[in-house]
Amino acid sequence: MAVTRRGLLVGAAAGGGLVVAWWLMPRSYRTPLVATSTEHVFGAWLKIAADGVVTVAVPQLEMGQGITTLLPQIVAYELGADWRQVAVEPAPVSGAYANLPLAKKWMALWDPNFAGLSAAADDLIATRFAQSNRFNATAAGTSLAAYEMPCREAAAAARSMLAEAAAARWGVASEECEVENGFVTHAANRASFGELAEEAAEVTPPDPPPLRPEPPREKPLPADVDGAPAYPRIDLPSKVDGSYRFAGDVRLPGMVFASIRHGPVDGSELAGFDIKGLAGIRGIAGIVQSKRWLAVAADTWWSAETALQAMKPRWSTAAPVNSTDIAAKLDTLLTAGEAHMIAETGFGGEALQRVDIGRRYEVEPAYAAPLETATAAARYEDGRLDLWIATQAPEQARLAAARAIGLAAEDVALYPMPAGGSFDARLEHDHAIEIALIARELAQDGPRPVQLTWSRRDELIRARPRAPAWLLLGAQLAKRGTNGEGGAIDAMRIRIATPPAALEFGKRLFGNLTTTAAIRETTGKPDPLACEGAVPPYQIPALLVEHIPAEIGLPVGRVRGNAHGPTIFAIESFIDEIAARAKREPLSYRMSMLGSDVRLAACLQRAAQLAEWDGGVDRSGQGLACARIGEGPDAARIACVATARQGEGGVRVIRLSAAVDIGRIVNHDIARQQIEGGLVFGIGIALGNPLRLRGGLPEAASDAALGLPTLGDCPEMRIEFLASEASPADPGELGAVVAPPAIANALFSATGLRLRRLPLLSDGI
Repeated sequence: MAVTRRGLLVGAAAGGGLVVAWWLMPRSYRTPLVATSTEHVFGAWLKIAADGVVTVAVPQLEMGQGITTLLPQIVAYELGADWRQVAVEPAPVSGAYANLPLAKKWMALWDPNFAGLSAAADDLIATRFAQSNRFNATAAGTSLAAYEMPCREAAAAARSMLAEAAAARWGVASEECEVENGFVTHAANRASFGELAEEAAEVTPPDPPPLRPEPPREKPLPADVDGAPAYPRIDLPSKVDGSYRFAGDVRLPGMVFASIRHGPVDGSELAGFDIKGLAGIRGIAGIVQSKRWLAVAADTWWSAETALQAMKPRWSTAAPVNSTDIAAKLDTLLTAGEAHMIAETGFGGEALQRVDIGRRYEVEPAYAAPLETATAAARYEDGRLDLWIATQAPEQARLAAARAIGLAAEDVALYPMPAGGSFDARLEHDHAIEIALIARELAQDGPRPVQLTWSRRDELIRARPRAPAWLLLGAQLAKRGTNGEGGAIDAMRIRIATPPAALEFGKRLFGNLTTTAAIRETTGKPDPLACEGAVPPYQIPALLVEHIPAEIGLPVGRVRGNAHGPTIFAIESFIDEIAARAKREPLSYRMSMLGSDVRLAACLQRAAQLAEWDGGVDRSGQGLACARIGEGPDAARIACVATARQGEGGVRVIRLSAAVDIGRIVNHDIARQQIEGGLVFGIGIALGNPLRLRGGLPEAASDAALGLPTLGDCPEMRIEFLASEASPADPGELGAVVAPPAIANALFSATGLRLRRLPLLSDGI
């Protein structure tokens, strides 16, 4: 009989609960930070050096979202440090940095049998899982929710310890000392953090830490005002001058460089290659072949890539995936497939006695296509593996690499590197497994570090795109006398045919399953996370949301916006269609259904003002959409008006006006960057090209084939944040999910054509 953790827990529950109590009991951790000879460690979050430099540990992947500025900013504010003395380093993988909100959100992915016992039980089990498994993944906009308070508490404790050390020197009460701008002062006495660091590190940390009365916040600026940021991005200067080091910039003595070829579809097997193709290519360091890929290492990456091209690897492939087959399968399932209830509110499905208006919306797979392709470096020596990699889930990547080459987890050291973009692509860890195998193979002739970089082709064919979704929306409308429908929605039903993408992703991330095994394990299972955003922000008397799990033969995963992208596109397009049919003005129609959500109503009103909304009348070229991501008062909200105009080459989107409520703003400049970036990402989703699959391969395997927006394609953007006392919410997904429906509604207003498929120009106009 195999002994598992769950088996132990179940057995303990039957026999007294001792093991359950042990596993759930709180634990403490030694600080994972390592100090230099001039540094002193203050807990798990910061170090202070003799020269006064405050180094903040960041346990999240920097992938352009600015987390290596946000968390240090929180520490600097609470500590009383001068921003010019703050530095940053990636935090080592440790249970001290557990991402508790994300562990709870994804509980159904790593332990579905325990999920939903009760709120208190879920919190406790998620905490123990995250700490025991060193789960500090970067995803789902949880960074501030997970780490703002730990950063504040660590900095507040250090501030108190510095004040205690200074007070002991001067013979005064520590409460009378001021800590600001990197100095501790009392009357005429003044000492820098560096001068006090050694003594302060010996002080017993206060419990609880004395937090400042107000959390860090910045006031929102008007849309047309650019203010100098109080906390400029730490990573910006080095990114501008090129000295910032991404995963692809790692260089080690004697390093060789590897390129790789994967089969066209998941499950492809290497059938052969032409070894004679290597003739005349210099600098080849080794060939490594696996069942499903072929890699070549050489003195330069270009030599390795040239060698792979010359070797012409061949693959045996069964049942290649085609876009037409995927569409046909989703089309059939949408109306005839077995549906599972995901959400039911109000009077539920029984209230829908008739369908006064029904529409179908189709959303193609969406690819992350990050600027930096999958890249990792490794050194295998004496039964140990050193791994340099950009990953959103470092512990899961480390464990996957260890298992791949038969090492214990403690024999693999992972050094977190920043990513040149990700959009959730770096939640996958195929390249961690591959580089481990390549490094071990090359080490047979002596230790030699190697760097693996996927080509653009391989990044696309091995990517797990956001799942395609076919959605069928039907509404029963209120009667208005004898004149037919008045437009108010009495009941709504939403059917979504899409793969159980979150469950499939969870099997890969937490179960270390292959893509084929993950699909097999999740086929036919309902997946609420694959249907996120399907409950509209409107107060509809009766709502039923159903998921039809679809097995499409294509591995799918997470991409910016995730399930909110398809669901919000369909809902906001549908609301616009109902308003047009009822001859209702789109803004007032939405406002009439918002009920008590005054924050989203304020976003709609302000976005309309920014855009000089004219009512969205026929041929005005203005389209409106709104979105809410998250639950309860801490949800993020956005409203966006897209303006389209006829010009050379057809209709163009010339302006996006957005009003945003993300609660308390920690860094206004970074929040605005995130909204702008999300809107541009959403433009690519709306107006880009679909990546058609034929014989399992993209018809054009390059980023250019996606039709991503260039600088010249980007419209004017007017963005304004609304002041709010709510907890901070993540802005990163908002623009990406609200732009497509706003653009679709604008194109309808400008042309009279209703486009119900993403990308909007999939089939031309």
